[in-house]
Amino acid sequence: MTTATLSLTELTAAATAAAKISAAASDAERAGWLNAVADALDADAAELVDIADTETSLGAPRLTGEVARTTGQLRLFARVITEGSYLEAIIDHADPAATPPRPDLRRILRPIGPVAVFSASNFPFAFSVAGGDTASALAVGCSVIVKAHSGHVRLSERTAEIMAEALRAAGAPEGLFALVKGREVGTALVQDPAIKAVGFTGSIPGGRALFDLATSRPDPIPFYGELGSLNPVVITAAALKARPAELAAGLAGSFTLGAGQFCTKPGLVFIPAGTDFAAEVAAASKDKPALGMLTTRIAEAYPDGLRSFAAVDGVDVVGGSVDQDAVANGAAPVVFSTSVAKVLGRPEQLLEECFGPTTILIEYADQDELAAVLAKVPGSLTATLHSEPGEDITGLVDQLSGLAGRVLFEGWPTGVAVNWAQQHGGPYPATTSLFTSVGATAVRRFQRPVAYQDAPESVLHPALREDNPLGIPRRVDGELRLP
Repeated sequence: MTTATLSLTELTAAATAAAKISAAASDAERAGWLNAVADALDADAAELVDIADTETSLGAPRLTGEVARTTGQLRLFARVITEGSYLEAIIDHADPAATPPRPDLRRILRPIGPVAVFSASNFPFAFSVAGGDTASALAVGCSVIVKAHSGHVRLSERTAEIMAEALRAAGAPEGLFALVKGREVGTALVQDPAIKAVGFTGSIPGGRALFDLATSRPDPIPFYGELGSLNPVVITAAALKARPAELAAGLAGSFTLGAGQFCTKPGLVFIPAGTDFAAEVAAASKDKPALGMLTTRIAEAYPDGLRSFAAVDGVDVVGGSVDQDAVANGAAPVVFSTSVAKVLGRPEQLLEECFGPTTILIEYADQDELAAVLAKVPGSLTATLHSEPGEDITGLVDQLSGLAGRVLFEGWPTGVAVNWAQQHGGPYPATTSLFTSVGATAVRRFQRPVAYQDAPESVLHPALREDNPLGIPRRVDGELRLP
C-alpha cells in the first residue's frame, strides 16, 4: 500500500481500483480498518513519538497527546460511519396524484474516489499521514495518497508503514493508502486525473498555488485547504476591568503555546484604549522560554515577520525583542501594541499572519472603531470574545460570526476538540471551503450526492432500501425517522 518503487501513475491507478472496492465495502468493514490503524499506532506510540521529537522538537508530552488525539479521531470516524446519518439518506416515495406526478426518488451521499492529502508541519500526527483528512476520507470509502511534509519525513515513512501493515492485516484492499514525497510529485498529484479532491493544511502561498492548480484542471476538483488565520480576540472594557491579570496570563499562555505554531494562535487582540494591559501581557509572557521551531525555514521567517510589524510607525514592541536568532536559540515571545488607526492605515502589513510566539494588542476607542477594524480582518478559523454578564454583545457576536468558523466566549482558541459539533474552518484565507477539517462532519468533504429515480431495490445501497436493514436515521417523505 505504500510501495515506494511504483510511479505516481501506478499509485493512482491502484488507488482508483481500491476506491471502488472500499466504496462497496460495508460501513462496519471500513470502521474495522480505521480501528485497526488506531490500535497499531497506539501500540507503536513510543517509537513514533521519539522519531517525531527528533524531527520537530515539539517534546514528548505534546507529541504523546497528539498521538492519542490522532487515534481518537480515527475511532471517532469509525463511530460516525456506523451511526449512519453521515449518508444523509432520503426517500421520497412516488405520488402519481401530485402535480406534477412525483417519481420515487432516493438520495444518498457517495464517496468521490481517490483523494490527495498534504501533511501539515505543525501537527506531525493529527494533521499528517494518519490525520483527520486521511481518516475522514478513508471512513467514507475513498482511497488516499498522502504527500509527506518535508519537516518530518522519517516520521511520515514510519507512520505509513504501520498504517499499511494494519490495513492489510484488517483486509483492506491494496492501493487504498499510499505515501509520496517531494514537491514536484505533490504538484503532479493535484493534477493527476485520477485524484478527485485534495486536503491541504499549510501556508497561504503554498495552498493558494495548489488551489489554483486544482481548479484550473480540465476537470476542476475540490481543494479543501486550511491556509492562514489571525484568530482575533476582543476584550470589552468591563471584562478588562474585572479580571486583567487572568486575561493577561491566559493570553500569554495561548499565543506562546507550542512556540506560537498553532493555526488557532490568537494573533490579534483588540482592547479598550488607555489601559496598562499591554504591559501586563508583556510581563506575563517574559518568562516563557524560547522554543525550537518546526523547521529551519519557519525559524528564519519568524524574525522577518517581527521586523515587518516593528517597521510600521506607531507599532511599539512592549515585550521581547525583534532582534533574535530563532534558528540558533529558539523563538522567543514578542508582544506588540498599536492602535486601530495604525492598523487601518497599514492593513496589508499588520493583518498578516506571523507564525511564531507573537501577538499584536490593538487599542480601540469605541464600538464604532472596533466594528470598523473588525471589518478589515481576514477570514479566520476562530474569533474570541471576553465580556461580562449583562453586556449587550449581540452585534459584536454577529460580526465575529461573519469572519470566523468558531466563536469562543471566555476562553482561548488554541486547542481544538474532536467531536460531532466541531467547526474547524472559516472564510478565506482560513480555508478554501465551507466545511470543517476536524470533527464528525469532516467526512462531508469527500462525498457527493446521488439520487436514484424509480430504481429497482436490488441496485440500491442498503441505506435506501425500504426495510432500512442498516437501522440508520433517514428522512422519509419529508419526515425524519430515527431507528
